[in-house]
Amino acid sequence: MIEIISEDRRTELPIGPQPGGALWLSPPDAERATGWTLKPEGLCHGDTCVPVPPARRGELVGDRGVNIAEFWRYMGHPVAHDDRGEVWVLGTSAEQRASALQSLQAPDFSLPDVAGRQHSLSDYRGKKVFLATWASW
Repeated sequence: MIEIISEDRRTELPIGPQPGGALWLSPPDAERATGWTLKPEGLCHGDTCVPVPPARRGELVGDRGVNIAEFWRYMGHPVAHDDRGEVWVLGTSAEQRASALQSLQAPDFSLPDVAGRQHSLSDYRGKKVFLATWASW
């Protein structure tokens, strides 16, 4: 079993550890874990498609499926994993993070209140929100 964490999802897949720098997933598993779909025109997410360069085809796609880690790096995003290849984190590029910071809009998240009711930040868009956080360190 491996776990793949990205900005918008956390996915567990019933496959063996993926040691080293490659994360080969079947096309359905790649789509489930990342939202990116393998199509004849390349890897696509919604209306955005990233062509697979012929010179790098063997590194990115092949009989083993899609090397999501290498594809992520090809798009300029950071990738991290534990030594055993059981947990993978697919990060967001510095350009996307900078753009999000410039927008001054907090990403959506949901948390329960003391009564256990879920509240999402998006429920309060357009209203003033006071958010208090605390950490023990």
